[in-house]
Amino acid sequence: MQLEPSSYHAEAERAGRTFLVGLAEKGARDVLWSVEDSLAELERLADTAGLTVVGQTHQNLESPHPATYIGSGKVGEVKEAITALDAGTVIFDDELSPAQQRNLEKGFGENVKVLDRTALILDIFAQHASSREGKAQVSLAQMEYMLPRLRGWGESMSRQAGGAGGSASGGVGTRGPGETKIETDRRRIRTKMAKLRREIKEMKTSRDTKRSRRRSMASGASVPSVAIAGYTNAGKSSMLNRLTGAGVLVENALFATLDPTVRRAQTPDGRDYTLVDTVGFVRHLPHQLVEAFRSTLEEVAEADLILHVVDGSDADPEAQLAAVRAVFADVDAHKVPELVVVNKADLADPVVISRLRLQEKHLVVVSARTGEGMDELETIVARELPRPEVAVDVLLPYDRGDLVSRVHDEGDQVGQEHVAEGTRVRARVNAALAAELAPYAVSAAAATA
Repeated sequence: MQLEPSSYHAEAERAGRTFLVGLAEKGARDVLWSVEDSLAELERLADTAGLTVVGQTHQNLESPHPATYIGSGKVGEVKEAITALDAGTVIFDDELSPAQQRNLEKGFGENVKVLDRTALILDIFAQHASSREGKAQVSLAQMEYMLPRLRGWGESMSRQAGGAGGSASGGVGTRGPGETKIETDRRRIRTKMAKLRREIKEMKTSRDTKRSRRRSMASGASVPSVAIAGYTNAGKSSMLNRLTGAGVLVENALFATLDPTVRRAQTPDGRDYTLVDTVGFVRHLPHQLVEAFRSTLEEVAEADLILHVVDGSDADPEAQLAAVRAVFADVDAHKVPELVVVNKADLADPVVISRLRLQEKHLVVVSARTGEGMDELETIVARELPRPEVAVDVLLPYDRGDLVSRVHDEGDQVGQEHVAEGTRVRARVNAALAAELAPYAVSAAAATA
């Protein structure tokens, strides 16, 4: 039966009315986050996805109920609440197992859509992905999440899948599919996933090539790389704009940036480096996304320095730092030198700033909006970036002014003097330039003469 237009709009409006459910576990792994804070973030995620939150609740348990995540009594309470509030969607603040999701759908009734934090974040990423690589990465993550949930999803899956998942499944989500139909759908999704993995691998090769080009100028000099990383909406894109004048889109929204933005910048002492703005992280970033975006996140792991941007106006920035560092560890970026950049200083509580100064050894406080602290940040970046390592003492003929200029541009000059034979230069340069300067090296005997 087809719905009349008015009925369709009423159903769509009801589906957008959302009720949130959290769980406060004793001895939970995320001790930095209270259930209230986590639900507040979940509400922001729901808002970013275009949903309207009409209510929320949480339960205190030793651990999630294996069958329904929350206790059976709480399931009944939530059902009464969503009926009273005319909510069509319930979102749980953690990843549900396929069995839990299936049981909750039965408990709430077929007209209620059950999602979890992972599905919500995947949906937001699907809305925001714009590049070919970003869309492929999100599609792969969605399929990895959906595959074990095919059995028993029925009509609710057809409402939830959408996007790449729906198109890849060839009709997945029809009510009451048989075993043969499900297995066919699984094979189709696995085939599509394999194709996406090949495409992402090819795009990774292209990305690696571009990264290599960025890190080497035409002369062969190594260009240091700085990655801007941090919690979503911490102000990373604003930071990139301040440092480079890049004019990158800045939105007061979660996950406004998914595709890495690379810009050239220069230290106050004139050295070039690249700045890479990366995807924002969030608490419990789905592992499917971490894996799918691994090639993108390698921009962080391959950097010479990470500017770890944290929202100084947040009541609990330590929790943001911990969540992002967990992802750093997943992508082997935890060994890269890290500078904590506390942004939004103009909005921050001085007590929070003082607390962070005591906790973090390498920290600078700035406001990308007002420019406060940006000079100090640039000075620290210049100090922290790797410098040329090869010491040279060369006598360059006057007709090799090009090499003198390159030593000025690419190296750290120690001293220079003009003599009859040419220009004597003592400096530290990169290995490639040192090799070109080798024929002009001043002998040890001459050097001491």
